Amino acid sequence: MEARKNIFLIYFLLAGSTFAQSFHNPSLNGEETSTNLGEVESRENAPDLEFQYHDHDQMTRYLRAVSAKYPELTALYSIGKSVQGRDLWVMVVSVSPYEHMIGKPDVKYVANIHGNEAVGRELLLHLIQYLVTSYATDPYVKWLLDNTRIHLMPSMNPDGFAISREGQCDTIHGRHNARRHDLNRNFPDFFKANTKQPQPETEAVKQWISKIQFVLSGSLHGGALVASYPFDNTPSSRICRSSVLCSVFQNYEHTPSISPDDDVFKHLSLVYSKNHAKMSRGVSCKSGSPRFENGITNGAAWYPLTGGMQDYNYLWHGCMEVTLEISCCKYPPAHELPKYWQDNKQSLIKYLAEVHRGAHGFVMDENNNPVERAAIKIKGRDVNYHTTNFGEFWRILLPGTYRMDISAEGYLPQEVEFIVIDSHPTLLNVTLRSAKDVTTRPTTSESEEAMTTSIITTTMDPEETIVFPED
Repeated sequence: MEARKNIFLIYFLLAGSTFAQSFHNPSLNGEETSTNLGEVESRENAPDLEFQYHDHDQMTRYLRAVSAKYPELTALYSIGKSVQGRDLWVMVVSVSPYEHMIGKPDVKYVANIHGNEAVGRELLLHLIQYLVTSYATDPYVKWLLDNTRIHLMPSMNPDGFAISREGQCDTIHGRHNARRHDLNRNFPDFFKANTKQPQPETEAVKQWISKIQFVLSGSLHGGALVASYPFDNTPSSRICRSSVLCSVFQNYEHTPSISPDDDVFKHLSLVYSKNHAKMSRGVSCKSGSPRFENGITNGAAWYPLTGGMQDYNYLWHGCMEVTLEISCCKYPPAHELPKYWQDNKQSLIKYLAEVHRGAHGFVMDENNNPVERAAIKIKGRDVNYHTTNFGEFWRILLPGTYRMDISAEGYLPQEVEFIVIDSHPTLLNVTLRSAKDVTTRPTTSESEEAMTTSIITTTMDPEETIVFPED
């Protein structure tokens, strides 16, 4: 605990200056592109990755080769096994691949949850390749990997992929896992009881996201060209757990099911669609299929579903996930993969960078120890987030003025007002006072004084502004 406390003290001392500088636009200074990792191999010297579909063994060999080639930037791990015993691989790409960077967020992409939707599986392999080979030469990639831990799961359903067939655009063969369960209908549902038998793949993902506090996520699918955001389901008043939350819904089929963070989800979806080569045009994939304005849609407005992964991420774990439908054909011919990579490359990278928008910081006690599982709630947004075991929190928000409630068992609650701007995240460090130390109710002036002295809000000097790097 003493070592952890020292880490936080160092972080707080540096927060007002070097934290801001760490997000400077590296393209403004050529020296910023240098790396402490020594010689990072060029893309030409990276493990071979052709634009073709890779079966499970080929994918495993490639991931292991990349991990061996770039040990300073990558870590390969399995979160579990499929029904038929195939590893559910995840590759971390970051300057800190083996351990969480205190004060810096974890993000993820999950692909191939439906086994016959194969494009995302290959795109994540190429994203891995691009990130590790661009770190030394691309300032934006360097900034992203220096300040973010990126977890990439190319295939959540390797068994389904194994029986799918290239060129099949519309069939459902291979969609389900080996027990014929749709994995994107297999998660607990906030609004309606999900009676489906839990599957090994979904159980592994649930364990995974319960251990790592992901802030932002994308789920890659195929069969349409749209970014679909929560909620996927529409609540039923019989079992809905929050009357405030439920009151904002209309219980009609194919109407939007609005989340408390609807503005943020729309923004995240637009970031992906507008950086995509075609998605924002809202072009229909085929005659009779819907057109999506700006290439985005509310999930339930498209079609309601129970047991989806994106609602589960958001409501159970405070991870903002968007479903990214990236190809009209679910399993197109391999010769089209270069086109899909070029269409999506910019979107895949820019979307992850949005994790650095909004507010973040630490919740500590009076002895500078982190307060774990403190509840973080933004006024007017009826959904709780929680701090990590290091006391960290992140809240993706758009520019504006907000009030945040912070509470934890055994502590006096706090309320903080803060401003979010577009050019850099707002740093909030909050100190909670122990309820045991309060023997009398403080007066109004005493309460205001306690509030003033317990919050450290970093106000950046103009010369220290955190900015998102340009391309």
